Amino acid sequence: QVQLVESGGGAVQAGGSLRLSCAASGRTFSTYAMGWFRQAPGKEREFVAAIRWNSGSSDYAHSVKGRFTISRDNAKNTVYLQMNSLKPEDTAVYYCAAKPYSNDPSRGYDYWGQGTQVTVSS
Repeated sequence: QVQLVESGGGAVQAGGSLRLSCAASGRTFSTYAMGWFRQAPGKEREFVAAIRWNSGSSDYAHSVKGRFTISRDNAKNTVYLQMNSLKPEDTAVYYCAAKPYSNDPSRGYDYWGQGTQVTVSS
């Protein structure tokens, strides 16, 4: 089992920056990748970014490329999402998630945090 706790959300004006953190605990040695997702009111949850824990290779949604950066600190078992040039459409609850190693290719993100609110005003 992996436990995830997000922090760093808040309110910011358009064009500003925020840095989200996600601290992982428990069976973190089994984590293959960690990702960030977001969900705005009335909309479905969408993928934002992901990073492979060991290699550090990353992937981003097209809408955030060039603005957001995902990174990790192995010693702290923490993943970060640096968000720059924020837009009102970035307003959402942001969740971190962990994908475990598995022989089953259908297994995805099994563990989720409680989320942290990001509000961007115009």
